[in-house]
Amino acid sequence: MLDFYTERNKSNTFSKNIYKKFNKELSLLIKQPEIGIKTDLEFIRGLIVDEFILFYEISSDKIIIHTIWDCKQNPNDLIIK
Repeated sequence: MLDFYTERNKSNTFSKNIYKKFNKELSLLIKQPEIGIKTDLEFIRGLIVDEFILFYEISSDKIIIHTIWDCKQNPNDLIIK
């Protein structure tokens, strides 16, 4: 994802900033894994980070990131694996 934005923007400034924000939110998520919003999918939650949603699942010993969604995309294209 970061490579995509660096290439698209011809600069790594945005990529560095979003990387820092994701790291900050992931650190919080590790401490409080249920802070994300419940989704229609039984075990999947969504954590909003600026204009992105990080879709994840909590298991007994880890947090699984399924998708990082840019909210500017067409919602009909969203697939959570």
